[in-house]
Amino acid sequence: MDKIQVLLALAAALFTMGLTGVVIRRNVLVMLMCMELMLNGVNLSLVAFAHQLGESVGAVLVFLVFVVATAEIAVAIPIVLLLVRRKRTLDLEAFTDLKG
Repeated sequence: MDKIQVLLALAAALFTMGLTGVVIRRNVLVMLMCMELMLNGVNLSLVAFAHQLGESVGAVLVFLVFVVATAEIAVAIPIVLLLVRRKRTLDLEAFTDLKG
């Protein structure tokens, strides 16, 4: 098996594990971690394709995805902590009163 195929298979496995975690789990923090796992799967596939093509565009895109993911976590974690202080639980079903 080619090196690129192994990397893409690993990226697909990471993305699938993250998607499964987001769909199955109800814990807000675990869901955030699973979304980050999905982003890492996408980043790995971008790096694999960039390596195969010999371009540096993939590395630039990965850097931008990391910056956006860092900003997302910097905003999401304080919001989750405030919600946990209010409801005393991490269960997603407890926050249904926030729906508009």
